[in-house]
Amino acid sequence: MYYNEKNLWQIEQKGFDERFLGKSEAIMALGNGYFGSRSSEEEAYIGEKRDTFVAGTFNSFDENEVTELPNLPDMWGMEFLINDQRFSLTQGLVSNYSKRLNLKNGELCREFIWELKDIKLKFKFQKFISKNRQHLLVSHLELANLTDRAVSIKMRSGINGQISNEGSQHFTDGEKGLTEGKFIQMMPMTIGSKIQFVQTVEHKFDVEVSERPETGRRAFFMNYNFELAADCSVTIEKRGSIYTSIDNDLASHDLNEIRKQAVHELQNIEKLTYQELLTESQLAWQKIWEKHPIKIDSENFRDQLAIRFAKYHLHAMPPAHDERMNIGAKGLSGEGYKGHTFWDTEVFMLPYFNLTHPDIAKKLVTYRYLGLDGAHKKAKSNGYEGAQYPWEAANPFDGEVTPVWGAADIVTGQSTKIWSGFIEQHITSDVAFGIKQYIDVTGDEAFEVEKAYEILIDTAKFWVSRLDYIQETDSYEIRDVIGPDEYKEHVNNNAHTNYTAHWNVVFAIDLIQKLKSQKPDIYDKLDQKFNLNLLTEILSAKVDKIFLPKATSDGIIPQDDTYLSKKILDLQKYRNSDGVDSLFHDYNLEQVNQMQITKQADVLLLMLLFEGLFDKEQKLKNFNYYEPKTTHDSSLSLSTHAILSADLGKLEQSYDFFNKAINIDMGEYMKSSDAGIHAASLGGIWQMIVFGYGGLRMVESQLRIEPHLPKEWKALEYGFDYHGKAIHVELTKDKMTLSKENDGHEISFMNKGQKYVLKNQLTIKM
Repeated sequence: MYYNEKNLWQIEQKGFDERFLGKSEAIMALGNGYFGSRSSEEEAYIGEKRDTFVAGTFNSFDENEVTELPNLPDMWGMEFLINDQRFSLTQGLVSNYSKRLNLKNGELCREFIWELKDIKLKFKFQKFISKNRQHLLVSHLELANLTDRAVSIKMRSGINGQISNEGSQHFTDGEKGLTEGKFIQMMPMTIGSKIQFVQTVEHKFDVEVSERPETGRRAFFMNYNFELAADCSVTIEKRGSIYTSIDNDLASHDLNEIRKQAVHELQNIEKLTYQELLTESQLAWQKIWEKHPIKIDSENFRDQLAIRFAKYHLHAMPPAHDERMNIGAKGLSGEGYKGHTFWDTEVFMLPYFNLTHPDIAKKLVTYRYLGLDGAHKKAKSNGYEGAQYPWEAANPFDGEVTPVWGAADIVTGQSTKIWSGFIEQHITSDVAFGIKQYIDVTGDEAFEVEKAYEILIDTAKFWVSRLDYIQETDSYEIRDVIGPDEYKEHVNNNAHTNYTAHWNVVFAIDLIQKLKSQKPDIYDKLDQKFNLNLLTEILSAKVDKIFLPKATSDGIIPQDDTYLSKKILDLQKYRNSDGVDSLFHDYNLEQVNQMQITKQADVLLLMLLFEGLFDKEQKLKNFNYYEPKTTHDSSLSLSTHAILSADLGKLEQSYDFFNKAINIDMGEYMKSSDAGIHAASLGGIWQMIVFGYGGLRMVESQLRIEPHLPKEWKALEYGFDYHGKAIHVELTKDKMTLSKENDGHEISFMNKGQKYVLKNQLTIKM
């Protein structure tokens, strides 16, 4: 990948290499939240992943398959015969190859010169997914003949449903045809969930062409023939739209009406040029970039580029249009994790939306409210009460969708059971924590009353039913779990799990008591669902007996009951590896389970999220103990360590974590993103800058701003929303200036133990 300090709005690939298609396909993926596509080449190559996904359209091929986002029939592809020679960058001479994504407007451009025998052509492909017309995609090709003789061009393009997810075809063939003589339409339907899709494409040329339709199983193409004169060029456009029968912006979900709407969409923009459509979309992107921009004055230009890369993808993937959907671990950029939602949303991405785009945040937390039935179903199936949130979620009402079996064990050769869906239960308190953070930041009382209270009480009800009573110690433990460190399975009393469960129960008790005394009407309504008097008795009887791992004489909080007694392994070899999971070239998971090896922040994440429970000395001791034992094999790990080390004054080490984190997808390792971008790590980039170096934090419902810039940075500017008010922060090494509209409202915050009140503008010396 090539990054230019003179253009901090662009990521670029120079030169074509068929071995590494996945890198640019993923990190240059296009999307608007309704649908997204990998930026594959228009012409086909072995090893490509030609993926397009519509958010929320999950399907299971059969009852034994896990539901996943289906890969749609491809609408971007084009095949060419030039003088009857198949066009491919794997043959002939290719020069001046450039593939680049404009982060500012979401446009992908790919151009190069191709020579074969007596042919010399310049290709310039441009394409985008519209940010303001959520169903629309547009592709533009300028093809120039650089020779003094005419060439014959044959182009085959349309909709190709002969691609699929890895291992599964999710669609029936469906109807297909040509409407009004020029609109190609395919109507595939998902086999299990019965979601109807309508995909429509049209082509436009500025030269005379002959055309011939070609239909096949799961495909409909048009074959176009034309002659390109010497030293001349041709412009070709391909426009398409995608609709589904679950869209919430349709007046009718009748298939024929959707087909008409799809054609109407393209007819409505008939007179608009490619550039005009791009400008429309760019204006929608501009609103995003203008809201709380981040400006970094750094010695390293990639720091500024990284936050723009992160923000681009953070707005290319969230389903801001529909609360029935959430963000997958790979966004809409690849098949990785099947499009499922994890705790990644609440812990790593939701904070960004809470503080900058609360309208999107509200959709994400409402999704969890809609998921209560699925959470009840999971709790009941496991013999518990209340709401136990699924480790992996798809449609909110589905409940648990984690696969049961994974990759082969390196020692036994047998498929490894995936225990996360059974015993990685901290997701439930993570969801509750995310809900609480949303309320604290936004002050959204309507959501709090109508949805949040129920979630916070229902999750606490789960935890007290999940506790294991230990008679010998007269305490309640949480046994047989996986914590955030997924290299430790079937452990007892994972610190993160126990502490967050305890917080969840304590908060619910306080909430119920507050509602009873201050909001009796709301209390009465919830009482009908929960029998609050009885539930409060149960919660109160158990809460003080929940086992919370205490520090050893050395000040170390045990990650679980047995972690500190396990063998220590020198991890330097594995920590310096380009790829992740290199540890498993030498050991299997059972062996790793018996060593002090941590995949990602566990105790340290607890200390970051619940920082008020631990003093600086405790954090420092635990950081120094656990970090050297951490492989950072999860993309979720580095941002936590960067923020915590900044808090601890370890700014040089923090900045090293920061650099590694921004290179998870943007770095030189060309296989890093084959399955898709790492969505949570992008939220982590924003957190490192704003929480870590900008010092912004919510601590026990109170704003705190205590910046600490790395030595490589001269200044930082960022902004955030708090209770509906926009606040701007400017930082240098010696002062901090906060400003907001002088509207009569005051915002209080803490800085180094002192309370400040912001009315309009305030400067604090650092």
